Amino acid sequence: MTAEGFLDGRRLQLARGVLLQCIMGGYPPARFYGSDDGDLALVADPVQIHRLPWSDTPRALAICDADELTGGSSSLSTRGQLKAVIARYAARGLAPVVATELEFFVFAPNTDPTQPFRPPIGLDGRREDGQSAFSVSSNNGLRPFFSEVYKCMAALGLPRDTFMHEMGVSQFEINLLHGDPLLLADQTFLFKHLLKEVALKHGLTVVCMAKPLAHTPGSSMHIHQSIVEIGSGRNVFTDSDGEPTAMFRHFIGGQQAGLADFTALFAPNVNSYQRLCHPYASPNNACWSHDNRAAGLRIPASSPVARRVENRLPGADANPYLAIAASLAAGLHGIEHALEPTEAIQGEFAVPDNLALPCTLHAALERLKRSQLARELFGSEFIEGYIASKTMELTSFFDEITPWERRVLAAQA
Repeated sequence: MTAEGFLDGRRLQLARGVLLQCIMGGYPPARFYGSDDGDLALVADPVQIHRLPWSDTPRALAICDADELTGGSSSLSTRGQLKAVIARYAARGLAPVVATELEFFVFAPNTDPTQPFRPPIGLDGRREDGQSAFSVSSNNGLRPFFSEVYKCMAALGLPRDTFMHEMGVSQFEINLLHGDPLLLADQTFLFKHLLKEVALKHGLTVVCMAKPLAHTPGSSMHIHQSIVEIGSGRNVFTDSDGEPTAMFRHFIGGQQAGLADFTALFAPNVNSYQRLCHPYASPNNACWSHDNRAAGLRIPASSPVARRVENRLPGADANPYLAIAASLAAGLHGIEHALEPTEAIQGEFAVPDNLALPCTLHAALERLKRSQLARELFGSEFIEGYIASKTMELTSFFDEITPWERRVLAAQA
């Protein structure tokens, strides 16, 4: 809308069904979002209005809440769902603290989607071939791109902790500083938007798919989680002697109880399971461990005051609001019901059947469909609408025949 209209306080309305629009652009039947498909009000968060520093023409972006015209947040809003989870913690005198680690790939333009992604041509005239993991070299030619990324982050007030080249070909990772979950979800969303916009200016393509390249590690969005006491700021995962508390155990127990039911929320696309079926550093399990990257729930090595639980299941393609909400809701469920976790697993291990997670989108949606816990925590309207939208996407995927099928199966008798 125009700046004048925004500053005059003109209300911006949006059809309810847009919140369930699938990634191909279509919508599930209207019964999933109200048969009238009435409007919602988009209410700008006053602390999340940003001038877009990469835009030559003056433009601004406002992150909005989607509220019902009768008042209150829409149950279809993932940002509203996260705010509701945070409020449940606050009712117990607690405040969750999170940090996200986002991995992504930087590629040359890909005008033909039937062809694999390729890294950009570097300053040495070559394309990166996978030997640059954790390198400090700049021969990939991306320094101008990252320089503008850093400047735009500063302009948007996005503090960064560490930035590094990851294990994949032209793959990178940023760690955002820990803080309020809603703020971190907003920052993660803004950062992904920023990456894609700045990449376009530099003739590049940023991809946040979970697994854009075969035989290459996928991209995650690990979520680090702790809980502090409102007022004192004390980390309730650690007692006065520096030892883990019962609340720490119960939080892990809740994560273990919810991860299988919520897999479709953490891994929302067909491609998400390409990452999870190659389990190195992308564990598809609900095991927990001290500083073991093969476990879905990892307790990083840290001081007692920084004790936290890292959920390693979400991919870079996950909705940050929904992934953080689902992870924190599962942990709170464990605290509320004093759930005890399994024993920690160390070293190489076989995943017990009861801690294995769905390994396809179809299986994950079927598990979510049967989940009473998901309906209890997020409401039936949201869960049913989400399943309907994702089922449309899965059906669309099955409507296509892949190159692998033509290459391998066509010659079969």
